[in-house]
Amino acid sequence: MSSPEQSRRGLALGVAAYSMWGAFPLYFPLLEPAGAFEILAHRIIWSMVTMGLLVVVLRRGRQLRALLRDRRRSWLLTAAAAVIAVNWVGFIWGVNNGRVVEVSLGYFINPLVTVLMGVLILGERLRPAQWAAVALAGTAVTGLAIDYGRPPWIALLLAFSFGTYGLMKKKANAGAVESLTLETVLLSPLALAYLVWLGTQDPLVFGSEGVGNALLLASTGTVTALPLLCFSAAATRLSLVTIGLLQYLTPTVQFTLGVLYFHEPMPTARWVGFVVVWLALAIFTGEAILRHRRRQLDLCVDGSPAH
Repeated sequence: MSSPEQSRRGLALGVAAYSMWGAFPLYFPLLEPAGAFEILAHRIIWSMVTMGLLVVVLRRGRQLRALLRDRRRSWLLTAAAAVIAVNWVGFIWGVNNGRVVEVSLGYFINPLVTVLMGVLILGERLRPAQWAAVALAGTAVTGLAIDYGRPPWIALLLAFSFGTYGLMKKKANAGAVESLTLETVLLSPLALAYLVWLGTQDPLVFGSEGVGNALLLASTGTVTALPLLCFSAAATRLSLVTIGLLQYLTPTVQFTLGVLYFHEPMPTARWVGFVVVWLALAIFTGEAILRHRRRQLDLCVDGSPAH
């Protein structure tokens, strides 16, 4: 069982990680006039550089080499790399085109989408409360589609891409630092080729919009790595239940920014849709907490340690 001091430190690191992810809508617009795909390319390349340095500093070279030798996990992480690239470009495009609230919706419904994918792909069975939560979320998304006049494509793209990414990472079962390093290494040749091609069409934003803009684009690697490191440190100090609750901090911050900072429209029908999503999450989370407590109680009754 972790000490109270370790738990407090883990909580602080977890809050820091999810808050930084939540604040991303403030960061990516600063990279304009670069387009979403140019920003994505820079994020991949500078993340590779940053993660490579972290592998050296944290002495994860042996783990990275072992990962490269494991063909099954390498293929899984190749798939994960492709999916996270889709997720990143969808996120960047969304926040830079006035859809921060819709972006937040994607991460609110992501836990429910992940559970649904477990049923459809892994053949898992949902408990009644989980079915109720998924059904409510589906109803909310349908209502929001009517309100928007279209399906909330960005939200759905983010939710399903991140859910698929999580599934690939779970199956690969690799460390956070070395797995993201491998993913960015795999994507970097494509990112570099895209920037070279883009440079033959028009001048690249990088280097043509001043030193400040160039430094901001180069900072995408650090911005990607820092919350990941905080999360990795928190995950070893906190229970899965606590991590599960903290994950809602990111879309909450994004939603708050979308409404109060970016002043995106929130008509009544949209509010109703989000309230139904939050109700679904309350049912889903409450059921998970109660189930966890029952398991802990059963362990205590059996004479086994609770932690």
